Amino acid sequence: MSASIITPVTLLTGFLGSGKTTLLNRLLKHPLMRETAVLINEFGAVSIDHLLVRETSENMIIMSNGCICCSVAGDMVTALRDLYFKRANGEVPMFKRVVIETTGLADPAPIMHTLIEMPLVAARYSLSGIVVTVDAAHGMKQLDEHAEALKQAAVADRIVITKTDLVTPEITGELRTRIAALNPGAIIVDAVSGDVDPAVLFDTGLYQSGSKTPDVQKWLRAEAYRPLAPLPANANLLSPQHAANSAQHRQTRHDPRINAFAVVIDSPIRWQSLVDALETITSLRGEQMLRIKGIVNVAGESAPRAIHAVQHTIYPAARLGAWPDSDHRTRIVFITRDLDEIFIRDTLKSFIRDTAEVTG
Repeated sequence: MSASIITPVTLLTGFLGSGKTTLLNRLLKHPLMRETAVLINEFGAVSIDHLLVRETSENMIIMSNGCICCSVAGDMVTALRDLYFKRANGEVPMFKRVVIETTGLADPAPIMHTLIEMPLVAARYSLSGIVVTVDAAHGMKQLDEHAEALKQAAVADRIVITKTDLVTPEITGELRTRIAALNPGAIIVDAVSGDVDPAVLFDTGLYQSGSKTPDVQKWLRAEAYRPLAPLPANANLLSPQHAANSAQHRQTRHDPRINAFAVVIDSPIRWQSLVDALETITSLRGEQMLRIKGIVNVAGESAPRAIHAVQHTIYPAARLGAWPDSDHRTRIVFITRDLDEIFIRDTLKSFIRDTAEVTG
């Protein structure tokens, strides 16, 4: 495999007791997990059927289906580096994606930050998506009482509701409704005993397995979010009526600390102006910016760029080969915590007010 190929990474997390280990055990036995490397906090937490194990070492298990399991041992960077060089030297089976299983109390942001900021890792791996397990029986209580559980669900690309066989359909439906309001862009699936198709969980990034063409709609899902008013040049991002509607929306939703919305901008944007705006937002309010994703119509460019940021850290933008559809508007999704969109609106407005001057 060429050293220039970036391997997609999926984070698998979920609150304590949410069924993450059960899900991982089922996934490890699935044929589609071939050519996958799985980083686990510790082997003792994941009981692996010895009949599926082909080779073992102190911190690595190679499954009979070619899936590689590594013990992170507290150092994800070392594990990812070792995997990369072992793959390059032919010491482990070829893998085309990585799954990182985190502890139940883990905040996804530091791991996401590592994948962006650590040069050794960022040159070889890229965050593809976040999968979160939520317990159908205890999920509502955990979302109420634990900030970690709320944040995990808010930033997820896929949410797996587990143990649905232990509760009534009404309880599962209520939890699903709440999660959909909290994170409208996430795809929600139910799982009994961890039975889920890996492709549903892991094909979440811009580039799907087996395809070189980016799937922007599947990655961004901007249409699922509550939109702000369209943003033409030299106009308010949000009209007074939209502001009133948004305020009412924040008062009535179940998790008022989390705010998820999409900004739509009609005119092409000067690239540096947007960079300055995002750097201002992440530097001043990074702790409150859980995630930013978007597709951008850059003034003077025929194809869009994809942007992605996590808290204080902004990914390098990806230049896409072409627009995915006939809609050439800029669409940016913001997921925030304890932050009103007025700050986002005013910051964007202050930097992109000159958009009309650079169109054409």
